[in-house]
Amino acid sequence: MGRWVLRVVVEVVFLTLCVGHAEAANPCSASRAVNCSTCLQTGMGCAYCPDEVFTYDRCDLLENLKAHGCVKMVSVQSFMSMEENVMINKRLKHSQVAPQLMKMMLLPGEEREIEMEVFEPARGPLDLYILMDFSNSMSDDLDNLKRMGDELAELVKTLSDDYTIGFGKFVDKVTEPQTDMRPTKLTQPWPNSDPPFSFQHVITLTSNISTFRNILQKERISGNLDAPEGGFDAILQAAVCQSQIGWRKHSTHLLVFSTESAFHYEADGMNALAGILARNDKECHLNDQGSYTHATMQDYPSVPTLVHVLMEHNIIPIFAITNHSLSYYQKLVHYFPIAELGVLQEDSSNILNIIKSAFESIRSKIKIQAENKPKAIGAQVLSASGVASDYGNFQIQPGEIGKFKVRLNAKSRVNDRPVCSLNTNEREGTVRVKPTTFSSALQIQAGVLCQSCDCEKNPIPKASRCSGNGDLVCGTCHCYDKWLGPFCNCSAKVSSDAGCIGPNTTEPCSGRGDCLCGTCLCYNPNQYEGPFCQYDKSQCSRYGGFLCNGTLGLCNGRGVCKCGRCECEYSGLELGATCEPNFQAQLGMCESRRSCVQCQAWKTGELKGDKCKCPFKVVMVDKLKERDDVIETCEYRDEDDDCTYYYTVDFPADRRNTVHEVQVLKKKDCPPGGFLWLIPLIMFLMLLLGLLLLCCWKYCACCKVLVLCAGRMVGFKEDHYMLRQSLLSSDHLDTPLLRTGPPKSTDVVRWKVKDNVHRGPNHPHNQIQPNPKEMIDFPLSLRLNRQFSDELSRPEARDTEALRQEVEDNLIDVFKQIPGTQKLHQTRFRTQRNAGKRQNNTIVDTVLSAPRACYPNIVSLTDKQVQAGNFSNLRVVPGYYTVATDREATGAVELQEGVESVDVRVPLFIKDDDDDKKQLQVEAIDVPVGIAKIGKRLVNITVIKEHAKSIFTFLQPSYTFARQEGVANIPISREIIEDGRTQVTYCTRDNTAKDKKDYVSVEGDLTYMPGETQKMVPVKLLELREGDPLLNTQPKQFVMDLSNPRQGAKLGRYPRTTIHIADRQEPSVMMFKNSSQNFSTTDPIYNIPVIRTQGQENPSSASWRTQNASRFNLSGQVLFAPREAEKMITIEPRLHPSPVKPETFQLELFDPSANSYIKDRKTTLVNITDPRGKSSVSLATSSPSGRLQAPANINALPTGPKNINLKWNPQPGAKGYKVKYWVYGDPEADAQVIDVKNPEAELTSLYPYCDYEMRVCAYNTPGNGDYSDIVQCQTFEDVPSEPGRLAFNVIGPTVTQLSWAEPAEPNGVITEYEVVYTPINKDGKSTGPEKQVKIDNPKKRMLLIENLQPSQTYCYKVRARNKVGWGPYRDATINLATQPIRPMSIPIIPDIPIVNAEGGEEYDSFLMYSNEVLRSPSARPSVSDMSEDQMANGKWDRFMFPGGDGSLTRNISMSSTSYNISPRPGFPSQSLETTTTHMSSKGVHMLISSACYFMTSQHDLQLGGGLQTEEVILRKRSENRAYYDDGVRDSIVMGDLTSGFSDILDSRLPHGVPETPSRLVFSALGPTALKVSWQEPHCDKPVLGYCVLYQLLSGGEMKRMDITNPAQNSVVVQNLLPNQSYLFKVKAQSQEGWGPEREGVITIESAVDPKSPLSPVPGSAFTLSTPSAPGPLVFTALSPETLQLSWDKPRKPNGEILGYVVTCEQLHGGGDKRSFQLSGNTATSLTVSDLSENVPYKFKVQAQTTQGYGPEREGIITIESQDGGSMGQYSSQSVMKREVFNQPTQSTTHTSHTMFSEPFMTSDGLMMSSRQITQHTEMSGSVMRQVEMVQRGVSSTVTKKVEKQYYEA
Repeated sequence: MGRWVLRVVVEVVFLTLCVGHAEAANPCSASRAVNCSTCLQTGMGCAYCPDEVFTYDRCDLLENLKAHGCVKMVSVQSFMSMEENVMINKRLKHSQVAPQLMKMMLLPGEEREIEMEVFEPARGPLDLYILMDFSNSMSDDLDNLKRMGDELAELVKTLSDDYTIGFGKFVDKVTEPQTDMRPTKLTQPWPNSDPPFSFQHVITLTSNISTFRNILQKERISGNLDAPEGGFDAILQAAVCQSQIGWRKHSTHLLVFSTESAFHYEADGMNALAGILARNDKECHLNDQGSYTHATMQDYPSVPTLVHVLMEHNIIPIFAITNHSLSYYQKLVHYFPIAELGVLQEDSSNILNIIKSAFESIRSKIKIQAENKPKAIGAQVLSASGVASDYGNFQIQPGEIGKFKVRLNAKSRVNDRPVCSLNTNEREGTVRVKPTTFSSALQIQAGVLCQSCDCEKNPIPKASRCSGNGDLVCGTCHCYDKWLGPFCNCSAKVSSDAGCIGPNTTEPCSGRGDCLCGTCLCYNPNQYEGPFCQYDKSQCSRYGGFLCNGTLGLCNGRGVCKCGRCECEYSGLELGATCEPNFQAQLGMCESRRSCVQCQAWKTGELKGDKCKCPFKVVMVDKLKERDDVIETCEYRDEDDDCTYYYTVDFPADRRNTVHEVQVLKKKDCPPGGFLWLIPLIMFLMLLLGLLLLCCWKYCACCKVLVLCAGRMVGFKEDHYMLRQSLLSSDHLDTPLLRTGPPKSTDVVRWKVKDNVHRGPNHPHNQIQPNPKEMIDFPLSLRLNRQFSDELSRPEARDTEALRQEVEDNLIDVFKQIPGTQKLHQTRFRTQRNAGKRQNNTIVDTVLSAPRACYPNIVSLTDKQVQAGNFSNLRVVPGYYTVATDREATGAVELQEGVESVDVRVPLFIKDDDDDKKQLQVEAIDVPVGIAKIGKRLVNITVIKEHAKSIFTFLQPSYTFARQEGVANIPISREIIEDGRTQVTYCTRDNTAKDKKDYVSVEGDLTYMPGETQKMVPVKLLELREGDPLLNTQPKQFVMDLSNPRQGAKLGRYPRTTIHIADRQEPSVMMFKNSSQNFSTTDPIYNIPVIRTQGQENPSSASWRTQNASRFNLSGQVLFAPREAEKMITIEPRLHPSPVKPETFQLELFDPSANSYIKDRKTTLVNITDPRGKSSVSLATSSPSGRLQAPANINALPTGPKNINLKWNPQPGAKGYKVKYWVYGDPEADAQVIDVKNPEAELTSLYPYCDYEMRVCAYNTPGNGDYSDIVQCQTFEDVPSEPGRLAFNVIGPTVTQLSWAEPAEPNGVITEYEVVYTPINKDGKSTGPEKQVKIDNPKKRMLLIENLQPSQTYCYKVRARNKVGWGPYRDATINLATQPIRPMSIPIIPDIPIVNAEGGEEYDSFLMYSNEVLRSPSARPSVSDMSEDQMANGKWDRFMFPGGDGSLTRNISMSSTSYNISPRPGFPSQSLETTTTHMSSKGVHMLISSACYFMTSQHDLQLGGGLQTEEVILRKRSENRAYYDDGVRDSIVMGDLTSGFSDILDSRLPHGVPETPSRLVFSALGPTALKVSWQEPHCDKPVLGYCVLYQLLSGGEMKRMDITNPAQNSVVVQNLLPNQSYLFKVKAQSQEGWGPEREGVITIESAVDPKSPLSPVPGSAFTLSTPSAPGPLVFTALSPETLQLSWDKPRKPNGEILGYVVTCEQLHGGGDKRSFQLSGNTATSLTVSDLSENVPYKFKVQAQTTQGYGPEREGIITIESQDGGSMGQYSSQSVMKREVFNQPTQSTTHTSHTMFSEPFMTSDGLMMSSRQITQHTEMSGSVMRQVEMVQRGVSSTVTKKVEKQYYEA
């Protein structure tokens, strides 16, 4: 009885208490370490067993090795020590931290926390160092600073009780071109100024204000040439020269940097020394006088260098900058961890306010950060409660001690490499933890402990355990050569494959292992197993994380494991996956057999007697088996005698038996007779005990005692999912998350998923880092605090719209605090099944657009708001959210009380560029709410991608529908590859057209059944409301997108289309297609085509009738449906009674419908002829042998980038058809012809993105019929070819400028380029990370790369992208150390991306664009009196043509004209040369004229009674600069060019008169309109307005435009004549009068010949009928008297080219003008002889069509003789030359410039143009010349198509 009572009590307790336990993953055994050292380096707790005999994993947790009986164990422990800890003393008035120094060595993966205290005094010591620009433009700023000495002292006293003030000054490097190096200017660049210098330390930090003021009063201004200053040199020296400057150890260090100019930085191209000087060594180089001595010995520091130096020395910069250069420093300041920027007034009068506000701002945003972390160590600063702060910002109360925690962790892997494989300096280092304004810091000498084993150092050679054939190392054998096996007992010589080939296989060990002496050793035992490695366990599911692992061993001892699955021996019984008894079946084993046991063993119970018929027989035994040896042990009380009987249920002895074995104990357990009265008492006590236990259980449940004792576990249900992409019905997977243990409270689990985890670190996609600034979509999901209704499932419902608006408004109100975020879109509502008790709550899915780098901020902000339960005024349910990108996602799910399972909605990131088999990994991160522990943490998802069965696409990239149609039907096409059922999602999105205003947005899914190829999506168009046309006249358009293709489908060429809504109907124009029609009397049908040339978006109609027909009088209507362009009038002559006979009659169109009219061919003649010449033909005698007419209704559609499909109406009597096709612009004689038998043809092997023309004819036995009219069609785009040759302009040993040409076959419109560069070794293998740069402006085919490794070989790769995708790479390998250095001159190309090759995690790799550091737009440039001349001379040329003279991205041509200027009295003769530059872009072209002034003079100056002769050489050249703006076609900037020599010689204007406007900018707005802009000139008095004068350069009326608003600095000029040169003048006015004029010459070049009658009248529509100009001219010298001229065909012939006219004349007159007429379209080259050496010739080429001659393509060439040489060596080369001359006193100069396109690399490293003609200068008199010769091989025979490249004329 006691045993029975105990049994009941145990069962009650068991039912009330559930103990859950999940074994954590063992990283030691999972690492599969192959040796002892690798094991110890795995992580915390890992130990190694070196015993010789050890059958378990040698690398395991230390406690596991002990449990397995390991005798000798090798382990390692981390350590931490406190080296210095001085307590904080509040009485010390300086910043302090405690402790000061610690040491720690951590094991991989280990994490430790230490406590830290910081103290900031309320008014701590302050060091203030003022660094001022001393260029001449800052003279008034210096005067103000001198006057403010006392005010400065008072200000500093308010900031600190313990302060010092110092002063330094800077200008720039004293060398050309930064400084005027003439002796007089080196002595005194300006009146009353000091000599130029780089940096001068003037006043050491001092507290004596009077000393500071007295020294400052003595300072004078200095000067330099170029506007950007050398301030970076000064900042670095002020930081590193600690003792000279006087920085104090415990004070706050502030450096005030005051300037109005931009800055030079390392290798920025702003100085001619870039790349020649050594890199800045970051050392102090001040002499005893405080001067910087190495200014001309080393380069400026780079931005990263400057940031690191200031951080290292705890100096906070304050930039006080004027508005002129503010934009440069606004970008610079973001690179510093803490810095301030203030806007300085022109005279620096507000510098004190800037210092004060900056100091207050710095004190208000102190943050604590860990600096100088080695790669292997992570550090995070937490509050005292352990909470992390955004961006490290903490509140530190001045005067109080703040307490914080520092959490350091040793990483296990860095960039997918084991942490112990890193270098020592990457694993160990000193981490500095400090507030940003403190000089004091906590120094932590931290590192990762990578211990090695001593047993590896002492191997046992020829050990007996290794059969004498290997060394015993730490318990394992390392075999010698030719010996194999774990005991080195298998000889490689005698080892064969015998015994290793399994049944049905031919490879040894199934190709998955090595055969060692007849035994297979599988390559990966964790994946392959079996005697022949025939089982792949990776294809099998796992249980409990391990294959076939049961509680009693492998398959619980009841089966064998095959292919990772248990094959159980008791196949007929209810068993689990690992042969364990089925739990549900086990629950009823005792009860189901109870009655049978009673009746068979004791003849009692409810089945006694005849009812005892049981499926099994009991076995009576004297002793039962132990409880652990059977499935169940059962005991029951027999009601007949009140005795207890016992029996067991177990597996049968015969494994083939399907019935369990039941053994019954012969002896019952009966109570004594005298104690029967105790039974009621015991039952009462049991009942009482049960009640007490129930009360205890309730009490424990309320207190959560049981929960704390028993614990709860959460984890994923499965380990692995295998999915096929073709079978997916959605883009996500619901993954169950299970919870075990008492579900008495809520648990929230955070999770994350990462895409493509199967890709290794060296995978090409992992080598490419995404652009952090790229705008991407972030899908968001939240659970709203409202119930879901059916109405929310309808997007158009009112409640849905209201809730959508509420959600988007509140979410964007929260997310707008993250920079760069945009409005939300694609907001939808749904529910989620298996969401516990909240599956009726509304889930909102929406998309937020933001920069990629914002992902951590979005996750953090979302988590914070979800925990708070609201987004602004929007209520959400805590515990659920999802934030995703295109490659990872983070979220949280909630398991409410009583809920054991919820689904995690995991995005699958399905993309077109996915691998055929990709893997995602989902991880449960932590449980922020609740007490559950994470069990099964990971789940892997494998998605197998199959080839698409269907392709969905729009038919066109855009459609146009009239608003009056009311609905836009957009077709969505499906290309069937493998028939079946497929689906795709569509949705519309606003552009300029707005939902509910212009149209009604739609979204949904389309299901295509087998055989369906097209479906229509209707979109309702809304009528305009009253007043809408007046408020907004821009074109209305919206877009429709396809997404989420399913059931094996993918998206095709046009996944997006743009729908244009035409508000005003364009009238339809109808006419007959041909003026006459020819038919035969044998033709059964007359088809007369009527075409519609415009207004095809609307329906239209017209009536027709016959006239003068002898047999009939017919009429009818022609009805055009929307978008129909051609219809047929069909006449069947045989339906009329009289015989068909030859005749001529007329058809007429009349009575067009509304909004339609008939134009041009209103009538057409129909000629009926008899092929046999008879007067009449009866129906019975008509013959099919007549000439066939042209096929009708020809329809050409592109089916791919190289395919066009043609279809036409069948022609009666035709035996076949011939299709003729050719490239648009080529002659029809070059056409290709194919023969087809059916009225359909597929043209293949075409050029992508190319226009083709086609004609079709039918043929029969007599011959070919008539050809149809020409049909045009353009092929689709394709990926571009590789870019042109890569060119390198080596700036220095660590800086190069990389450029490339456009792909020879762009196959579309290039949208962006990608540059990848990687350091490689001599074998071409990568030795470092691959870096990727994307250039999203296709015009910028150039990249400046800084901070490359010296003497390191790099592999550079460039590829292009168009709308279709990325093309192949063009690569090149170069070592900068082996290349000649060609420094860039002032300034470098605008907007070239500058990349820092050393940019790490803390800095953006894109430092800045080069135009951010160009010449400061200061109105008063800090230059001497010749600075503008020198800026213009030789510098803008490189600016326009970097790397050599002429690598523009557009076609350019120049011509020149010379003018003689009458000399002024006392001056020599002068000459003026103007150069006209043609720039072409997108059909509108611009010409700009510049002027070059050359003059020398001799001044006789009488000074002090003596004669001093000074030679003055003034050179002025104005060049052009191109700006690219999407708003205009082209912009041309005129350089600094004064109006005449009088302004040059006497630039001093009366006080108050405006100077010349700084520059002119011309922007073409069309063929007859121009925008003229200028920059405000300097003036000591306010500017009152401007005057713009312009006239034709050839003469005519001077027109004037007055601008009275001084703030307006641009004007639009209308009604100009195309192809005419205009002279523009701009001047400014003040109270003192008008200033000098700024001049510029500009031409808007159109493609219409101005002499043609088609030339547009000003203000009229711009039309184009004549051909465009031929392609660029290429000259090849064949001999000193002969050259070959070739050109490309016009890009737009606008008809068939009839021929070309070439004219040749000497450039400067003399000789006869020669003209050559070339007939035909194929003649694109000409050989011209009888030329003279060293004489420049001008060639012009024009194309001719039936409409006339097009514009000229002009080129200038000089065949130069070679002294002492022969032209023979240049017989197959283009010779190009550039000369620069210093002019003598009298000269006449003629300069000619021609055109150039793609750049190329010469042998000496100079980047030039692949098509460049001589730029030549000739003169009389003695000259000094500097010559650069460039050669490029050109074939002497120019083929018809050298490149497949087209040029816009």
